[in-house]
Amino acid sequence: MNSAPAAAGPGNAWIYFALMTVISWGVYGVILHKGRGHMPMGPETPHAGLKAFLFVCVAYALIGVASAALLKVRGSDWSFTGDGIRWSLIAGAAGAVGAFTLVLALGAAAPIYKGAAAAAVMPIVFGGAPVINTLVAMLLHPPTGGLKAIPLPFILGCVLAAVGAFMVAKYAPSNTGGGAKPAGPAASAPAK
Repeated sequence: MNSAPAAAGPGNAWIYFALMTVISWGVYGVILHKGRGHMPMGPETPHAGLKAFLFVCVAYALIGVASAALLKVRGSDWSFTGDGIRWSLIAGAAGAVGAFTLVLALGAAAPIYKGAAAAAVMPIVFGGAPVINTLVAMLLHPPTGGLKAIPLPFILGCVLAAVGAFMVAKYAPSNTGGGAKPAGPAASAPAK
């Protein structure tokens, strides 16, 4: 008997969409920072991130129109509920605020990390977000058995995700020709 999951089918569609999300969100910060870097600089440098964010919003609107067309093609009756609308708007606001503050983070990191600002910022975002997601999910849908039922490896995984994100961000190489410099006496010790 073969116990391996089927390679295709509706039961596995979620993993393909999840992987597509990983790819699109994985390149998002780098491409956003690149767009910011191609906006007018000089006296306009403080506004470059907001200018890039403006076009992120335009892209969201275009994708919104495409999703409306998909609803039409699928034959939706366009019925909505108050709670569905409310929670979806809250989710949209959370996503928009996150994209907005990401632009601000990339702009603040740019003088330090130059073109590699995303290498410092995105690990914090994508390492911390799953931990926050898990905590909020547990608040909205508490685990059976309460907090005592949470397995230790799960807690350890959350801690490791946060520590890993911090380490990747702290030691992200810049585009100035080298990586992070080691701290302490080893940094000034002569090579043998």
